[in-house]
Amino acid sequence: MTTGLVILIPVLGRPNRVLPVLESIRAATPDARVLFIASPRDHAEHAAIREVGAEMLKVDGNYAVKINEGIRATLEPFILTGADDLHFHPGWLEAAAALMSDTVGVVGTNDLCSRRVLAGTHSTHSLVARWYCDLGTIDEPGKLLHEGYPHEFVDDELIATAKHRGAYAHAHDSLVEHLHPDAGKAPMDDLYAARRPRMRLGRRIYRQREHLWT
Repeated sequence: MTTGLVILIPVLGRPNRVLPVLESIRAATPDARVLFIASPRDHAEHAAIREVGAEMLKVDGNYAVKINEGIRATLEPFILTGADDLHFHPGWLEAAAALMSDTVGVVGTNDLCSRRVLAGTHSTHSLVARWYCDLGTIDEPGKLLHEGYPHEFVDDELIATAKHRGAYAHAHDSLVEHLHPDAGKAPMDDLYAARRPRMRLGRRIYRQREHLWT
């Protein structure tokens, strides 16, 4: 299945993470297509992506916008909603793909970080079938992610909607490790530090939309 997989990596202001995440992907899933999705004016990021010879798409927007545009720009039947602060463990894809079916189109991976993820009730980075992407959000056909969230809670809506549709499964043994400061696996930077106001707004948007799938 690896030849039918594209890993989408939205990036912003972390050129130092381009090579490590790419090396991690190549070691675990050497046949996967990797597409970095960068902001148009993030020139340091562009240079880092070009330096490693990786594929790049320039998109002006937040995480959800970049993922949605990445899906439109690709054709692979399976998509991983990725990030640059991940470490892919060998066997992650096989474990997640084993749970895909005609009805299950979103499979959560284990980020070894979030308590909800470790409990199997949530996923921050998921393997998604393209047929499921075509369904769209609960109220927006053709958009996997709702673009109104600044960043946080976009994954909450994705998982809650997939569960509502009976289309979600969780792969505990699919290890896509989140190298996050909360787990002591990365230093704090400006993007991580700015999450509190983003989370307040994201939580408000989530609560406003929650009635759509509950």
